[in-house]
Amino acid sequence: MEIVVWAGAALSAIGLAGIVYSIVAVSRAKRANLPDEELRARISRILPINLGALFISMIGLMAVIIGVMAS
Repeated sequence: MEIVVWAGAALSAIGLAGIVYSIVAVSRAKRANLPDEELRARISRILPINLGALFISMIGLMAVIIGVMAS
């Protein structure tokens, strides 16, 4: 079960990197003083990345919990 814990930790780290990327991308878009329509378009392109990163992170954390409880 140690493999499940380490695989879950890796997935959580990948998800965390995606979340950090989303935060940085949205803050850059907001600082660019774009028109409202263009800002909404950029944020709407970033949203699926953010949701995917949250999902990957959640799956990784669940794998860690399952690995720890099964040990």
